[in-house]
Amino acid sequence: MLSYRHIYHAGNHADILKHLVVSQVCRHLTKKDAPFFYLDTHAGIGLYELASDQAQLNQEYDTGISRLIERSDLPEPLEQFVDLVKDLNPEAKLNVYPGSPMVVNHYLRQKDKLHLCELHPNDYPLLASLFPKKRVANVVKEDGFQAVKSMLPPPQKRGFVLMDPPYEVKTDYQKVVKALEEGHKRFSQGTYAIWYPVLNRRQADQLLNAVEATKIRNTLLLELNIRGTETKRGMAGSGMIIVNPPWTLEKEAETFLPYLSDVLAEDQDAHFQLRWITPE
Repeated sequence: MLSYRHIYHAGNHADILKHLVVSQVCRHLTKKDAPFFYLDTHAGIGLYELASDQAQLNQEYDTGISRLIERSDLPEPLEQFVDLVKDLNPEAKLNVYPGSPMVVNHYLRQKDKLHLCELHPNDYPLLASLFPKKRVANVVKEDGFQAVKSMLPPPQKRGFVLMDPPYEVKTDYQKVVKALEEGHKRFSQGTYAIWYPVLNRRQADQLLNAVEATKIRNTLLLELNIRGTETKRGMAGSGMIIVNPPWTLEKEAETFLPYLSDVLAEDQDAHFQLRWITPE
């Protein structure tokens, strides 16, 4: 099933959390001179036109980036991410929003390498046109979960793997945990980030329990819910599971998670989680 297209959801509250974490991981990786490898298992189209018919259908960016773009009280990590978005919108109007490949591209140095996977027949050519130079990014129409097997360990010795499947089929919940286990066996020192939706508390907790059952150490959880998780109104929030996170990320999240929970809240039940699934 390949019906999911992220353009309908670009720039929403879940994107803010995901791309803020991606930004902070890349910021940390580029503090060292050694090159890094980035693998995106479900890369989408990379850059989203917010005036498109798809983005305008539900205007989900109004629940995310639009609430942040002009604020002057942003915590530093969030301010740095919003500045990245502003750099892509030089006319001082919010026209485009970056997907994870473009967030990483912002930090990319000549020696770093991207491997971007996208299976959707409409999205793949758009992503490929955004990254035409294979020297910079290898854009492939393939199953990103399989790429975790085939591309790890990378020759660069340092790496970051983002797995954010659409979960349009329930088997994605099992596949993402299996891919994490397989990737970690091949490349234990890499940083892995799994994005997941909070459609209901039970389903989200089943995924968290499955990750904990892998016994992979040094696994941090960041979760943001803009409303109560038991209401049946679609996605109440989302989370990021990070294996081998930057050592600074927990402290940074202590500033930006409460802020986002307050600014992006849709009801009085908005809340967040910040905890270690398994310590180092």
